[in-house]
Amino acid sequence: MTTILTTERLRLRHAELRDAPAMLQLVNEPEFLQNIGDKQVRNLQQAELYLQNGAIASYQQHGFGLYLVERLADGVTLGLCGLVQRDYLQHPDVGYALFREFSGQGYISEAALAVVAYASTELGLKQLCGIVAPDNLASKRILEKTGMRPAGQKLVPGSDKTVDFYLLELA
Repeated sequence: MTTILTTERLRLRHAELRDAPAMLQLVNEPEFLQNIGDKQVRNLQQAELYLQNGAIASYQQHGFGLYLVERLADGVTLGLCGLVQRDYLQHPDVGYALFREFSGQGYISEAALAVVAYASTELGLKQLCGIVAPDNLASKRILEKTGMRPAGQKLVPGSDKTVDFYLLELA
């Protein structure tokens, strides 16, 4: 298990194939489907492939990716938070998803702030961005807490979906 960072309440670590059951559940949560999209993950084998081709491949290719967020107190998986290098975005995207039962407790804000600090101090990145569905006000508040500011909209390639685009200049 590779821990990337810890906060007061959280551990962010590399996702592993053993996390497939949690991923299967997370990517099929109603909020995930509505705000992020349907990843067509319906069984454990597909969840393993989703992890292998997504987060795990990103760690190797970019040196960062989406990290599993666990509560330090009991090791419970809360969701994902990290950096995603998307082909259609110039800068790494701060991405996150949380199990519904843990929303409203500040976990993702805490994780996102830690990821932004890590991106600046450990990875030496100069800019980050965020994309969010126009009606996802909770996610917009999280991006704004990290210091990101609205910077227009982007059309997601291969879809008719337009997302709000946020940008952050790191020191």
